[in-house]
Amino acid sequence: QVRLVESGGGLVQAGGSLRLSCTASGRMFSSNVVGWFRQAPGKEREFVASITWSGGEAIYADSVTGRFTISKANGKNTVYLEVNRLTPEDTAVYYCNTATFWGQGTQVTVSS
Repeated sequence: QVRLVESGGGLVQAGGSLRLSCTASGRMFSSNVVGWFRQAPGKEREFVASITWSGGEAIYADSVTGRFTISKANGKNTVYLEVNRLTPEDTAVYYCNTATFWGQGTQVTVSS
């Protein structure tokens, strides 16, 4: 069993930045892939970025490449998602995922 807790969302102006955190508790292995997804109102949940629990193999959606950075904190059970140069189109609930486990999400709202 794995529990994921997201934090760090908020209201930010266009062009701004946030750092989202996903803290995991329970049995995690270096081969686990931790992903960030987002879901905007009226839209399907979409992939944003992922990284292995060991901190390697970061993958990004085309829409966020160059603006978002995913990382694994050394010695901590936390994966970060740095979100930069935000636009209103980035407004969504951001979720953390590994295997079949999901967090409760954190809201990111970008004002124009």
